[in-house]
Amino acid sequence: MQVQVRYFAAAKAATGVAEETRSIGDEHTIGALLDELGEDPRAVFARCSFILNEVSTTDRDIVLRDGDRLDVLPPFAGG
Repeated sequence: MQVQVRYFAAAKAATGVAEETRSIGDEHTIGALLDELGEDPRAVFARCSFILNEVSTTDRDIVLRDGDRLDVLPPFAGG
């Protein structure tokens, strides 16, 4: 299964990429996907919210499905 992941702002800086397609297994959660990216971006991801298939969430226990699109959004300042 594959999931499209887009990173914004500090999440993009932490991963070094703006977008990628990740292969995942069955019952793979948002949290598991983020854990696979390693220690360096983990501090940034701890403050992130997500948009999964155009629906906002902060729940890292959501199981991802083939073809999902996940946007990783750190907190934004300004107005």
